[in-house]
Amino acid sequence: MMLSRAARPALKAGSAAAVRPSTVNATAAANYATLREIEGRLKSIRNIEKITKTMKIVASTKLTRAQKAMTESRTYGQTSNTVFEKAETKPMEAEGKKDLIIVCSSDKGLCGGIHSGLSRKVRKTLAESPDTELVILGEKCKAQLGRSNSRNTVLSFAGIGKDVPTFSDAIAIADQISLLPGDYSSVKILYNKFLNAQTYEPTFVEAYSEEAIANSPNYASFEIDDEVLANLREYALANSLFWALAEGHACEQSARRNAMDNASKNAGDMINKFQILFNRTRQAVITGELVEIITGAAASEEG
Repeated sequence: MMLSRAARPALKAGSAAAVRPSTVNATAAANYATLREIEGRLKSIRNIEKITKTMKIVASTKLTRAQKAMTESRTYGQTSNTVFEKAETKPMEAEGKKDLIIVCSSDKGLCGGIHSGLSRKVRKTLAESPDTELVILGEKCKAQLGRSNSRNTVLSFAGIGKDVPTFSDAIAIADQISLLPGDYSSVKILYNKFLNAQTYEPTFVEAYSEEAIANSPNYASFEIDDEVLANLREYALANSLFWALAEGHACEQSARRNAMDNASKNAGDMINKFQILFNRTRQAVITGELVEIITGAAASEEG
């Protein structure tokens, strides 16, 4: 009798359930399926969290090396800039000559919008000067700019960003760029300038043409022979490229570390939400089973 009193509020539901047993079984099966789905999703998110945390640690380790290389590379780039500042070198503006932009990106992703920022800067420049030609270092910006500005690309390089850039890499790239048939009035290098561990900015640095160097007001004071002018120009281009690649690499590692840190936090939030959902769903399943047991027992007692 005590059991029937305890189960009396559910007697009507029990009677309906006795009439429609298939409905109850279908609901229970659906709950179990939902539990399995939630459990599977939790497992996937936990695995993702492990990966993002590991990638953050790796990026933090690489960032230390990248910052050291960036500091060393600044000596190369700033020395060339000092020479051109003393010579008062200015970009040449000539009729019928095009401009060239060298975009320093890389082949790797999962680092936020660091490559997209470069692509936006290039598109803005191309909107003002549609005839500007592009040399793209790295597959990321090549893919982004290839969809809208493929006709502007005259040369591209793959395999960029696998490791810390070296001066040998910069020399090899500068050598290929110097072989381009175009005669450019202005050559600019676009790279991500490292401001701090959280901030970077797409920045242009001028890589002057031979004509611009030769026409510098104070060029004669350096006593440079005309036959070595091409070598000076290529060496200065390699210096600036090395600087740009090293700074861009440091920005990439910093951005990847921040992106993986944010991804790990988001994964943690999702794990908490799905854990709560899993617990509530499991409680609902257990409660439903208890109601069925009590209702069945009460129905048998009444019968």
